[in-house]
Amino acid sequence: MMNIQASVGYMFLSALCFASMSGCVKAAHLRGIPVLEILAARALVSLTLSYLDIRRKGISPWGHNKPLLFARGVVGTIALVCVFYAVTILPLAEATLIQYLYPLFTSLMAYFLIKEKIHISTMVCIGLSLVGLLIMIQPNFLFGAILQESEPLSKLGVSFALLGALGSGLAYVFIRQLSTTENPSVIIFYFPFVALPVACLLLRDNFILPQDLETWILLLLVGVFTQIAQFCLTMAIKLEKAAKATAFSYVQVIFSTLIGWIFFTEIPSSKTFLGALFIIGGALVNLRSAQQK
Repeated sequence: MMNIQASVGYMFLSALCFASMSGCVKAAHLRGIPVLEILAARALVSLTLSYLDIRRKGISPWGHNKPLLFARGVVGTIALVCVFYAVTILPLAEATLIQYLYPLFTSLMAYFLIKEKIHISTMVCIGLSLVGLLIMIQPNFLFGAILQESEPLSKLGVSFALLGALGSGLAYVFIRQLSTTENPSVIIFYFPFVALPVACLLLRDNFILPQDLETWILLLLVGVFTQIAQFCLTMAIKLEKAAKATAFSYVQVIFSTLIGWIFFTEIPSSKTFLGALFIIGGALVNLRSAQQK
């Protein structure tokens, strides 16, 4: 029971940090910073903090299952590039909504790849959360033609968000496998270790030097929020099965909506709060079932 409660707490903190990171990415891009440069900045900060953490613990950064660690880094990097592009193309809340199809991919791939069972409570949580998200966000790609209140979402943005969700789901299954043999700090280290050279190679001559302190701070915060979020996510999945742990991460949409409201003038409607009830209700169903096992 203590593992379950700790896992939920870690996942909630991870969701808050990921939402904050997305807000910083959007703000930095609005200041003219390319997506790949934001990715490189994030990776540089995360790599530095990860290496210092590993040195402090006195462990090897290379781990035991190097092929799977590297694969987790590659898949995570591809997913992150897609997520970053989606955040800059789509409204923050809707980009987060589409991205949060990843627990479905996590559950399915965990079932096929590592034979994890999909409990009824987990499926109920995911179902209620998806209903809540649809009520809360009213994504244009589902409701635009009916409501006729706004233009449809960018197909390119939706494609990036879906690819990011698929990649994230696979990455979380890798984390679950690696957590049985690897230190969480090593798993975290491999992500920026792969992402930094990839981002720099793709960025090349498109680098733009930030012109003010606020932009530098935004880039720094992208890395800091990422580091905290990755650590909490890794610990959450280590303490609880991948499908059940990631089901709680839907609260990131609530955090993203608040950030969009406060910083990007995306004002939520009453339906946002109705949707939040479904999300919280789904999380409570999942938690209640887990505590009774």
